[in-house]
Amino acid sequence: MTELRTARLCLHAIDAAEGERIVGRRAGVGDAWAEDFPFDGDVFGVTAFLKATATHGDQRPFGHYRITRTADGKAIGGIGFKGQPVDGCVEVGYGLAPSARGHGYAAEALVALLNVAADHGLTRVVADTTGDNVASQRTLERAGFRRAGTNGRFYRYETRLDVPTPRMANPT
Repeated sequence: MTELRTARLCLHAIDAAEGERIVGRRAGVGDAWAEDFPFDGDVFGVTAFLKATATHGDQRPFGHYRITRTADGKAIGGIGFKGQPVDGCVEVGYGLAPSARGHGYAAEALVALLNVAADHGLTRVVADTTGDNVASQRTLERAGFRRAGTNGRFYRYETRLDVPTPRMANPT
């Protein structure tokens, strides 16, 4: 599995070569990027993916995915698993280029990743966001996550895959 498709997006599992291009902010032949992709969050997430790949090998399906808007074929962000599952649980992270925010793309991509996790027998997915990032909190809630706690600066969100949870039905 190298691609996931949703109503408006294609999530492409990146490899190390593509990761290096993203971190270096140098599009290669065939790369179609939004003008503000990659942004700092992409570089941060892909750098972590590259370190994990160098240490542990291919991360798929629990790696990093480039989010491409199918309407224009442009890369607009990234989403991925922050490591391999442990005890049926995995953490996710995501980010969109500023020009792509506010359209429901992140929640749509999150639901696609939840399906990957469920298809691989996982029972729980978690994510952290800062307390002041209300947009991210709403994105997580739209995708079926609920706040599970806080450590002061970060809010921990989770969704149970072994319990029916309302998920985003129509992203548009």
